[in-house]
Amino acid sequence: MTIISNEKETIKIPEIEKRKVAEHNDLITSIAKMDKTPLKIFELAVSFIDTENPPSDNTVHLSKSEIYNFFDVSDNDKHSRFKKAITTLHKQSIFEIREMNEKRGKYEYQVISPLEKTTWNDYSDILTIKFTSSIMPYLINLKTNFTQYALLDIMELNSKYSIILYKWLSMQYNQYEHYKNKGGRRKEQLEKYCNPEIKVSELRVITDTSLEYKRFTHFETWIIEKPLEEINKHTHFNVRYEKFKKGRSIDSIQFHISKKAQPQELNGEYKEREQDPAYLQGKRIREEQTALLSAKAMQNPYTMELLEFEILEMRNLADISLMARLQEVVYPIYSEIEGQAGINRVREHFETIKNHRQDYSKPNIAQYLLVSARNFFSSGDVIKKEKGKTKYLRTEGKVEAVNGNKIPDHRYKSAYVNETTPEEQRELERIKKELSNKISK
Repeated sequence: MTIISNEKETIKIPEIEKRKVAEHNDLITSIAKMDKTPLKIFELAVSFIDTENPPSDNTVHLSKSEIYNFFDVSDNDKHSRFKKAITTLHKQSIFEIREMNEKRGKYEYQVISPLEKTTWNDYSDILTIKFTSSIMPYLINLKTNFTQYALLDIMELNSKYSIILYKWLSMQYNQYEHYKNKGGRRKEQLEKYCNPEIKVSELRVITDTSLEYKRFTHFETWIIEKPLEEINKHTHFNVRYEKFKKGRSIDSIQFHISKKAQPQELNGEYKEREQDPAYLQGKRIREEQTALLSAKAMQNPYTMELLEFEILEMRNLADISLMARLQEVVYPIYSEIEGQAGINRVREHFETIKNHRQDYSKPNIAQYLLVSARNFFSSGDVIKKEKGKTKYLRTEGKVEAVNGNKIPDHRYKSAYVNETTPEEQRELERIKKELSNKISK
């Protein structure tokens, strides 16, 4: 706890490492008409608001010294630069907020100036910022539809677009964590929260680049690639993305968000969690389940099919998380397709993936295959009826006729043909052995 004072009062300021920013989601998705420095000062000021005990006069007290540290300013010109930043903040601090009118099904718009007044002097370290009454509903009494994130996460972000994108990603992932712990959402809905998709046109709106970076390659570089480099480096997120076309143009972007294996400590929560026996036991159980699912995937015929269609590579088999995810969420869909239309229909799907798959899908092959399988299964094109033929479903080594006909043993043929080379087979056996040893430990 830092203490700053002047002739009239003494102010206690919580350490920056413990502070979080909470904002309504409508503010997260608004258009911030300000550059990086004013935006970061605004975020810093918001972190001083106690949402449980909001200031009655909409006023918060900051430390000038902390602002210098926050922006890593130590030169002799810091006072004039500080004044310029505050002045710019007041000139630029505008949010264009969109709120959906549920009855009309259309947006309503507001333009809000968030700051009413900023005061300081030459004989104390206190900087006082007073928010406008219009912005306060988006900062306090937040019961639903709000996002909270660590102030430290945006401290090292050096681009306005990095900050905006980080806040939007936080909004999505916070919902994933909330509903994962509390329930109330189906598995497919949870997947959408940690793998959110956004139209390029919408991403241009919230980054205020509708009239900038007209060429998509420039837009991708400055609004997606470089911000994600900063986010992956300086925050507790790891984020990848995919591009999806509509016609000849990139229509939407899908982000794949995960937390780093060793996230930054937030309020000592991570350190405390890592010492909790219940958490550690749960962690071990999850690791064992992942290893078990991965081992089952190694034995699953669909793995060999994906290898033969060159959708998977031999090196993918060593990725336990990837194989576990395929076994858990992708292969069951293939089984449903096979059950309705036969293994050849599944192979047709694999052939389509092989011929149309883009390079940008390779870093997250499990998610790509999951989305492809879901789209194919829900398209209504799965079943192609053939007259006079019985379709067969193979599960766990058993063969059953879909239409209930009895199946003579001599009529059954394998669901796939093993064309694995001896070298590949030896590598496969080696990986299976390693997985078996890990599970038995």
